[in-house]
Amino acid sequence: MSVPNPPTAPAPQQMPPPMPPVDQPAAPAKRNVLALVALITAAVGFIFACIPGALIVGWILLPIAFVLSIVSLFLKGSGKWMGIVGLVASVVGTIVGFVVFFAVMAGVAQEAFEDEFGSGDTVVSEPTDESGEDAAPAAEEGSDAAAEGTRENPYPLGSTISSSDWTVVINSHTADGAAAVAEGNQFNEAAPAGSHYEIVNYTVTYTGDESGLAPEVGVDVVTSAGNVINSYDAMVVLADNFMADELYNGASATGSAAFLIPDGETALIRVRPGMFADEVFVQP
Repeated sequence: MSVPNPPTAPAPQQMPPPMPPVDQPAAPAKRNVLALVALITAAVGFIFACIPGALIVGWILLPIAFVLSIVSLFLKGSGKWMGIVGLVASVVGTIVGFVVFFAVMAGVAQEAFEDEFGSGDTVVSEPTDESGEDAAPAAEEGSDAAAEGTRENPYPLGSTISSSDWTVVINSHTADGAAAVAEGNQFNEAAPAGSHYEIVNYTVTYTGDESGLAPEVGVDVVTSAGNVINSYDAMVVLADNFMADELYNGASATGSAAFLIPDGETALIRVRPGMFADEVFVQP
């Protein structure tokens, strides 16, 4: 009797080979939003820093942009270049803001200085005769003609010399002032040998807003040798000596000053109508 063969076990089920891994798309890098904010803040602050009337806005925004830019450089994310640009813009904008500020302050200081002491512009009107024409002949035209008011082409006596704060008129000139010096004060000394006194009489009028001192007007003489001689070079007191009067708008003071001139030299009167005004020359 034959033994039946045992049933064969079913063949193990074959598993399909594993599928190869599929590359997943990389997640996009997160944008550095703070760097973008810093850049925009720096740009706006830079613009305001260039506007004189809006400097304060720039000075508020630029430090904020500076701090945000530095913080953004330590954060993860793309766009850090914006933080670098914002950092540079905030520094440069601050420098520009200071330059604009000092320029504005310099303009304000100059305006206040001119209001206090007068500008450097000097205006001169020459005296006229009875016919209404200029008493002095006009300067010759041409490239060789010297500008009016210089040593080569001085204004005549009686010219009105004005700045924003003062008006000056040279009334008279006395070539031999020995008698006036002798009569002025008993302690006046006679002119040393080789020199003589010349007297200049002039009137100053204050035209500014506040008040001014008459000595702010400068009147001296320049000799033909080029030497500048001031009235205080010789300790002389005249009967109508010019004093340090304080004048308000419209007030005037008239007086004389003595100048010690070397013999043989001629002199021109130099007038400066205010401490910082342009000077002009007057022919005695």
